[in-house]
Amino acid sequence: MSNFGAILQNTPLWAAIIGWAAAQGIKIILTLITEKRFDASRIMGTGGMPSSHSSFTMALSFSIAKYHGFDSPMFAIALIFSFVTMYDAQGIRRAAGRHAEILNDLILDHKMPNVGELKELLGHTPLEVAAGALLGILIGLWL
Repeated sequence: MSNFGAILQNTPLWAAIIGWAAAQGIKIILTLITEKRFDASRIMGTGGMPSSHSSFTMALSFSIAKYHGFDSPMFAIALIFSFVTMYDAQGIRRAAGRHAEILNDLILDHKMPNVGELKELLGHTPLEVAAGALLGILIGLWL
């Protein structure tokens, strides 16, 4: 089998991709429901409910566990990678988003036209991370 063929049959890889796509799709649907508008930026955007980073990494982790065992070193590596990613999403990136909000307010208050607006929706709340993780676990165990 060619390398490309092997990639196409890599179930943990596809679980991760489907986990990410499902979370991004849910974000689009939730925006349609709550804001009554289609927001194309949600397709690739960061932040919001559920966390696609969490879904992506947990789908990978639990698909690996399904095929290689919960006692495998590969599952341990993937799970630790997932925890680091989720910690970053709700900690560091969320704090950076809050800093951007404050800086954007200062820019607006001081009428600084040469300074572009900073992206505020960077991180996640703990609930968004938990929802993404649960979605990823379900997808990882399903595939």
